[in-house]
Amino acid sequence: MRLAARGLTAILSIITIGAALSLPASPAFAGDESNSKNVTEDEILRALAPPAKKPLTRGLSIAPPADPAPSATETKLIQSVRGRSTRSLSSTEREEIALAAKDKPNIDLEITFDYNSASISAKSMPSVQALGRALTSPDLKGSTFVVAGHTDAAGGEAYNQDLSERRADSIKRYLVEKYSISATDLVTVGYGKSKLKNPSQPLAEVNRRVQVVNMENKTTASK
Repeated sequence: MRLAARGLTAILSIITIGAALSLPASPAFAGDESNSKNVTEDEILRALAPPAKKPLTRGLSIAPPADPAPSATETKLIQSVRGRSTRSLSSTEREEIALAAKDKPNIDLEITFDYNSASISAKSMPSVQALGRALTSPDLKGSTFVVAGHTDAAGGEAYNQDLSERRADSIKRYLVEKYSISATDLVTVGYGKSKLKNPSQPLAEVNRRVQVVNMENKTTASK
């Protein structure tokens, strides 16, 4: 009797182990989306905040740090494109904007889009909403921002240029409609496939993105 019980226990153990091995993997390990690259409002605020001026130290003859305010040339450029449609910008103006934005506070939100489309992907919507909240905060409200659209390397240059412009416009339209941000405070520009985020993988999703740059803080922006 005792031997039979031991045999039954062994059989049940084998069945239990077999059932466990046949179960599907936990969702936490299969297709886990916890690694999404959405950012928070605070992260955007920190990235786009103008550099703080360092206080002068008494007794030192070191010159004060340079004012982070934009130069007259940069201000003139931004004022000339504020309120303009994305497609009205010339290639020269696009490159001038890229040069002026190079050293400004910026963040690449990696706002992705559906393939071959200007529709914001569902997984990137939290980043767009965080951007809207950040741009309407007292710390950033009143600044002028460049919203630059990018594509991956698939397709021709003309097509990608048009697609990148439509993607930048898509973000601008969402921010204006949902967060009442002034359209003239958002300068949209498209760069097509000319400025890939990951050149080693030209077709990667991260190349289909929008970058946001703080061009002027609210104390220097000319309204």
